[in-house]
Amino acid sequence: MLRQYELVDRVLAYDPYADEDLLNRAYVFSMKAHGSQLRASGDPYFSHPIEVAGILTELKLDAETIATGILHDTIEDTVATTEQIEKLFGTNVARLVDGVTKLSKIEAQTENERAAENLRKFLLAMSDDIRVLLVKLADRLHNMRTLHFIKSDDKRRRIARETMDIYAPLAERIGLYGFMDELQALAFRHLEPEAYDSIVKRLEGLRVGGGDMVARITSGIRLLLGQSGVDADVRGREKRPFSIWKKMHDRRMAFENLPDVMAFRVVVPDTAAAYRALGVIHQRWPAVPGRFKDFISTPKRNGYRSLHTTVIHSERVRIEVQIRTAEMDREAEFGLAAHWAYKQGDDGAPAREAYPWLRDLIEILDQATTPEELLEHTRLAMFQDQVFAFTPKGELIQLPAGSCPVDFAYAVHTDLGDTCVGSKVNGRVVPLRTPLANGDQVEILRSKAQHPDPLWEGFVVSVRARSAVRRFVRQQQRSQQLKMGQTLYDEVVARLKLPLSDGAITAGVARLKLADRNALYLALARATVSDTAVLEAMLPGSTANLKPKKRGKAGPRAAISIRGLTPGVAFQLADCCHPIPGDRIVGVARPGTGIVVHVIDCANLADPEDDAQDIDGGEWLDLHWGEETESAVARLLAVVHNQPGSLAALTAILAHHGANIVNLTLKERDRAFHGFVVDIEVDDLAHLTNIIAALRATQAVVSVERVKA
Repeated sequence: MLRQYELVDRVLAYDPYADEDLLNRAYVFSMKAHGSQLRASGDPYFSHPIEVAGILTELKLDAETIATGILHDTIEDTVATTEQIEKLFGTNVARLVDGVTKLSKIEAQTENERAAENLRKFLLAMSDDIRVLLVKLADRLHNMRTLHFIKSDDKRRRIARETMDIYAPLAERIGLYGFMDELQALAFRHLEPEAYDSIVKRLEGLRVGGGDMVARITSGIRLLLGQSGVDADVRGREKRPFSIWKKMHDRRMAFENLPDVMAFRVVVPDTAAAYRALGVIHQRWPAVPGRFKDFISTPKRNGYRSLHTTVIHSERVRIEVQIRTAEMDREAEFGLAAHWAYKQGDDGAPAREAYPWLRDLIEILDQATTPEELLEHTRLAMFQDQVFAFTPKGELIQLPAGSCPVDFAYAVHTDLGDTCVGSKVNGRVVPLRTPLANGDQVEILRSKAQHPDPLWEGFVVSVRARSAVRRFVRQQQRSQQLKMGQTLYDEVVARLKLPLSDGAITAGVARLKLADRNALYLALARATVSDTAVLEAMLPGSTANLKPKKRGKAGPRAAISIRGLTPGVAFQLADCCHPIPGDRIVGVARPGTGIVVHVIDCANLADPEDDAQDIDGGEWLDLHWGEETESAVARLLAVVHNQPGSLAALTAILAHHGANIVNLTLKERDRAFHGFVVDIEVDDLAHLTNIIAALRATQAVVSVERVKA
């Protein structure tokens, strides 16, 4: 553990004007506050915040951040209060300590809710001051270094999984690659101990068999560059076990067949020297095709800049070479911390402008309606690789890998995405679902009459686009439910055969424990309140001689048998996935709505393999089709060429196969393609499969697929 003077000397070494008194007071206060508390290792608890502060000094952060590291556990684990911290150490330190404290573990009903709520607080704290993230990452890093002292295997694995899923990606996103590598390595050791030990032993065997190959290759690269007039500092190392395991897993390769297990870093004086060094290396050793990446001309979203190439070395091994300037190397080492020397009056907010991904994460807080959706969007935003595309004016737009023109439109501006009707990629009109490749130039065609299409959610990949589509769908659903609910309400009160005053209606809504009339309309549309209950609430005693009017579809068809239910239980086929005979199906039983039948892989089902899973309070039921089945409606999305006869060819094929068209809607339209959503009656899954195969075989149809979400 660092002594008081050692910690202060570390800070003064890179910041001679640091507030030495603040650091000394924080050290003494934290030591007294934690008192005799012990960690799982048996060490005094006070040693933990001091080691966290020591990690922060490696990033050369300001005195306020170091003091926050020293004090970060005092509010959560001692009797100290935020007011006390503010009085003794100032407003900024108190705000930072409070921000870190908000990330502490909370009690929730499910693990997803717990993780999501922590993440929500994390993002809110980051939006206030990015230094909160730096302190938390240092805190997590030291906890991972001492994780082996925790006796519970389940607890160690839970902490390691959280580190791998959330904290390591966050470290990568702000450019702290050293933090990311160590967090991943420590988490991997606890999550996959056998794989970790196996890779470590194989690396040891590689060293014994090849001698000090890393040192030999390092010296060879340094000599080659020096002879070519390039002044360079060359360093080499073996890749970490987790990086090797991930490549083995992703590429399905054995360790012996895995290329480039060694990486070499070349640090040069300037950018021009970096490109000269690249040319020298490529002249000496053959480059592996497809393995060159120029992150200098197109930096990563976290600001990372470097040249990456893989070559086949004379030692008959593949090696990865990273070439960068000293400034780029410092940024790669310290990430976001290298950009911000936190001076008095700077609250860290500029990081939101410098790092667009951080703005995207904060925006998620406004879009996600459930903890699970928040966690899904955030993991998407942190884990996805990138593709680079250009606007017609040459502006570079960074997108997640697999993005389409709709993602591009939303990345430029939300309004452009909302009004998108078509796209041109490299001057050629393409469907909106077309995946973009690096270097594509994208032009978005728009119309003020357009609005987000719910079908877009099936192919967009970016958080911004997916959130916008879901928001529009929710708004549309609410609007439609309000209209339907008002119609149902009018039908219900018409049975009273007498007008109701505003006071009676207000009193009736209150008896139903609803907020207002809109809430009543929504409750009727969602069938969470019955007709009888509404009548009785509006006019108490009115249901004595009235039979409630039945509405909706008829009772169950004999074609479906429901395991565990007696005959006579009402059901309906879900509108989201349109199940048909032959599909594997499940039912969701919700109070007041009967059974809703879904396809097992419906996107609205959270976990199709868990028959006990609850969805919105509903119970999952195992269903199967009966021996005699009626025709059912399936939904197709068909993209056809915009030319005479295309739609006629599509409908002719449907007619030839005996499929009745129930509904046909034009969903996408541009100069080259038209997209139609077609609802057709089919006998079963085999019937539908034959129809899809026939449609795909005709030249008029570009693509056709079943819509199940």
